[in-house]
Amino acid sequence: MLIASIIALAVGTYAMRLGGVVLRERLELADSVQRLLPMAAVALLAALAGTATLMAGAGFAGLARPAGVLVGALLAGRRLPFVAVVVAAAATTALLRLAGVR
Repeated sequence: MLIASIIALAVGTYAMRLGGVVLRERLELADSVQRLLPMAAVALLAALAGTATLMAGAGFAGLARPAGVLVGALLAGRRLPFVAVVVAAAATTALLRLAGVR
């Protein structure tokens, strides 16, 4: 089942990319749609990040993971190097879990 899902996702992704190349000259989007597409992409990525941050399987991930993500977001906002952001976020999550915060 897992392999079939991966193959279906790969075929769908390839078809979407190919459709963009093939239809580029034939399909014209309205100006309002062209303005909304970047915002839709940002909203989709924000929803994915929020779901990954707050959920673990079918339940709540606990407080340690969102706290680590918050620390990472704050440090990224201060334009620290990516490695420092990732290490600080992981360390925050790990220390909170070590302290018993789930």
